[in-house]
Amino acid sequence: NSNGSTNPLATTYPVNTLMELKLSPNGETIRGLIYCTDEISNSIVLKKSLVHTTLSSEITVVNAASVLEKKTMDISIIGGSEEDGDEAAAAARELAGVSDLDELKLPLPNVSRKALEERERRAMRLAEESFSHVNQKASPEGQKIFDKLLKACNEVVWKGESILVLKEIRVDPPYTPDYCSLIAGGSGGLDEHSLERVKKIVMAASTSS
Repeated sequence: NSNGSTNPLATTYPVNTLMELKLSPNGETIRGLIYCTDEISNSIVLKKSLVHTTLSSEITVVNAASVLEKKTMDISIIGGSEEDGDEAAAAARELAGVSDLDELKLPLPNVSRKALEERERRAMRLAEESFSHVNQKASPEGQKIFDKLLKACNEVVWKGESILVLKEIRVDPPYTPDYCSLIAGGSGGLDEHSLERVKKIVMAASTSS
């Protein structure tokens, strides 16, 4: 480890700390707020506020192995009554993108692993649901009719190349009103009125561009 420490990156580069890093091979110096660190890729992510552009901040990813020197910009000694101190404080506030340096002393919002896992599960569920709505065997016209029915009726599934609406109305290829029918023995109480409504949706979808 080139920074001469076996400490985790999160300890060496604490989140929400203003730092100045000197990088190899050219001795380039960058300043910014430590946004996060990643042990697996051995990376440090710095965030720098951009005040003169339409972008709010610039994110820079640095390989920890390329850091030759690091210097923490101590916000507790920046400032004071002297003019130079005020300038330094203003520069630090601008760099960190905060109106008050005390904001950097506040803890970052805690995001629990459980919340992240739940968000990931929800995203997977929505993706699987979306995939189930696409039928590779159906014609583009059939897929268009399916999408319109799904929007109107919510409970619509593919059964082979036929579209099943609310488990009781079937729309067969070529997906025209003449090919809409009530399924015999349905228990949901759908009637000819429901069938007519589905036919109207199919008609509207097939005549729209």
